[in-house]
Amino acid sequence: MKERAEISVGGMTCAVCAGRVEKQLQGLPGVYEASVNLAGERASIEYDSSTLKVADIQRAIEEIGYRAHDLSSQVEVDAHRLEREREIRKQRGMFVFSFAFSLPLLLTMLVHLGITNRLPRILLEPWFQLFLATPVQFVAGWQFYKDGYFALKSGSANMSVLVALGTSAAYFYSVAVVLWGASLGLHEVYFESSAVIITLIILGKLLEAIAKGRTSEAIKKLMGLQVKTARVIRDNIEIDIPIEDVKVGDLVIVRPGERIPVDGVITEGFSAIDESMLTGESVPIDKQVGDEVIGSTINKHGSLTFEATKVGRDTALAQIIRIVEEAQGSKAPIQRMADIISSKFVPGVVGIAILTFGIWYLWGDPGNFTRALINMTAVLVIACPCALGLATPTSIMVGTGKGAENGILIKGGEHLENAHKLNVVVLDKTGTVTKGEPELTDMVSLQNFSENETLRLVASAERGSEHPLGQAIVQGARARNLELGEPKNFTAVPGQGISAEVDGHRLLIGNRRLMRENGIGVQEVEEQLQDLERAGKTAMLVAIDGALGGIAAVADTIKPTSLEAIQAMRHMGLDVYMLTGDNQRTAAAIAQEVGIDHVLAEILPEDKAREVQRLKDQGLIVGMVGDGINDAPALVTADVGFAIGTGTDVAIESADITLIRGDLKGVVAAIQLSRSTMRNVKENLFWALIYNTIGIPVAALGLLSPVVAGAAMAFSSVSVVTNALRLKRWSYKEVSQIGD
Repeated sequence: MKERAEISVGGMTCAVCAGRVEKQLQGLPGVYEASVNLAGERASIEYDSSTLKVADIQRAIEEIGYRAHDLSSQVEVDAHRLEREREIRKQRGMFVFSFAFSLPLLLTMLVHLGITNRLPRILLEPWFQLFLATPVQFVAGWQFYKDGYFALKSGSANMSVLVALGTSAAYFYSVAVVLWGASLGLHEVYFESSAVIITLIILGKLLEAIAKGRTSEAIKKLMGLQVKTARVIRDNIEIDIPIEDVKVGDLVIVRPGERIPVDGVITEGFSAIDESMLTGESVPIDKQVGDEVIGSTINKHGSLTFEATKVGRDTALAQIIRIVEEAQGSKAPIQRMADIISSKFVPGVVGIAILTFGIWYLWGDPGNFTRALINMTAVLVIACPCALGLATPTSIMVGTGKGAENGILIKGGEHLENAHKLNVVVLDKTGTVTKGEPELTDMVSLQNFSENETLRLVASAERGSEHPLGQAIVQGARARNLELGEPKNFTAVPGQGISAEVDGHRLLIGNRRLMRENGIGVQEVEEQLQDLERAGKTAMLVAIDGALGGIAAVADTIKPTSLEAIQAMRHMGLDVYMLTGDNQRTAAAIAQEVGIDHVLAEILPEDKAREVQRLKDQGLIVGMVGDGINDAPALVTADVGFAIGTGTDVAIESADITLIRGDLKGVVAAIQLSRSTMRNVKENLFWALIYNTIGIPVAALGLLSPVVAGAAMAFSSVSVVTNALRLKRWSYKEVSQIGD
């Protein structure tokens, strides 16, 4: 059976580490797919549970020197959180330890630079410098030796290999000078370089760990919303129980100001519910008996009793957290480029460093071993690919988290990336552009029946229909207090209408095609039909006992935000299409009202996917927006599928992006967020690549001190993560703020 596991991976330092873990996992029998996210420190694995167990996956990761925790287990999740906190404390302690021993060595650089000569003489003694540098090299720096060993053992080289090589070269050269310098004619030692480089890199790791923690704040916020206890009725007594003990079917009581503990349906009371944590919309929503409530939303006013329908991992909040976690652990296509570069990068740098040493020793400054060694060390240290490995995943983590805060659930990094490429957006009409709640607007009687009697017959026939248009007619009749009869021999004719018998009369209700195929002419009312359709109404013909008997017109009202959202899409350079089963005139009227130029009308549900594919075949990159149920094939066919949903079932499987708020402004926001995130990714990749592209030649030319190289390397990854955190300031832009 195919299952999915989410494993936290501790101890990764750069993209090469992530690549090693990924390669190890992909080599396991029973693994279908595995991806590793460096910034999120997690691995996502699809595997055959009959062949492989989660414990086997964890063991495989630990075999190559990393730590692993199963994120499906709360105990393991807590252990992972504690481990991350311990890691930050460890790096902080190591930095303080390393800094205390390195500071005196750092002061000696002031003498070398000619800034001062007023230092205690003992600081300039090589033996004392050896005493200070050794604990830094082998206590604080042990993590680099250990990680580098495991990397080389598995046939790859990572950041730790470069750090260990560079600092070891400076340290052991200096040791040789202390022991045999007099006989060899060597005097300069570089203990300060090796010690200060390790200190700066540990500082960089500490700052990076703290900053990376901030990239997952969205998950922490969502988890913080989870209620700890619930008040339920058991044996007619109100008791408070842990949230884990709530069962489906329990009656739950919520007082004003309290958070709703689980998802359910109100059985008693009414109130206004603040659902901003789910939708991003701050205005509370009125709820009454029969309405759904969502766990972790806030009951603002009245007391409520509701029946629990979803608990534990099935609640809306739990699904949101799961989707965001999986998205943050996924890998965007643009990251593959960085992974390929990183996998070739470290071996290439080692080669450049050796070449640098050879050129300086033989030609640059012939016979000057010291200068050749220092320039080689600078190349090794400046080239660490940390920033390159963090460039993409940190931005994806912040972007998907920011989306969740705004009611935009993005199922993976690839969908966040693809959304910014869209040049066409196809909108389903009913429930997307419009409210999906049609109302009866006109009832025309053409026989000897009164208008109300014709409506009564039509509504009675439609009682057997589940179609929204039929239900609108039924509601319209009930609003007039008409007493409806029971339909007999009810038959639905797909794409045409219905037939039924009511009070001895045979009724046909539907479109022109239904009438034509039953031999009923409609020429006498054609003009009337066209007038109704031009007004954006869906007109249904009524035949009673084989003769044309009337027209029922129904209109679906447009959502208040649709016009503004469609204007925003056009301002963003997107072509907007509307897809509907309505006739051409009705569809054109609605399209004109909201500013859509391209209309695909009279499209059957099963043909929607074919229309989306036709647009893709023209070379267009297509986003499809629908309700995620009858539009499922089209959502899957599109390059990016957007499901609009306001209920608790937020994990609509057919869509790539789910918009909880339920209006088209969510589509605009999702595309805006995608564009901002990808702009941020490209900025990160540029700075990471330009940093190495410039830094390596400068170091090879002898223009960069190893200490400066260490500082630059340490802070490069911090700068990338900090740049990604700028996305936390992202907000939706109104039409007036969008440039042409």
